[in-house]
Amino acid sequence: MLSQDDYKAHNHVKYMLNYHFVWIPKRRKKVLTGNISTRLKQIFLDLAVEKGWDILALEVAPDYVHLFVSVKPTDTPHLIVKSFKGRSSNYLRKEFPELKKLPTLWTNSYFVSTAGNVSSAVIKRYIEDPHHAKN
Repeated sequence: MLSQDDYKAHNHVKYMLNYHFVWIPKRRKKVLTGNISTRLKQIFLDLAVEKGWDILALEVAPDYVHLFVSVKPTDTPHLIVKSFKGRSSNYLRKEFPELKKLPTLWTNSYFVSTAGNVSSAVIKRYIEDPHHAKN
């Protein structure tokens, strides 16, 4: 059962919107390692703070990203993923020239799901499960 503390309020709206996103680098290249992975996480955290989003769980594997994020009701899934992918691609390709070998950093595709049929805790536990590859 959810408590009142699990919900947020914004402009006369009480809500809890949690999205689970997954996307991959172009050609599923294993480029998200070492300093690139560390910098990617920092870019995501900075963007989330700027937009007022809460990153509930984040996994950066060499060839994919899992992001579980809580957002405001005015933020659409398309614009959320576009913000994360766009900023990270721009910054990382400037800071790590080896990423310019790819035509773009990210594919156009992504997966998105709400926490509708399962609880947020289940998704968070899945993302943090050690069966995923670690850097």
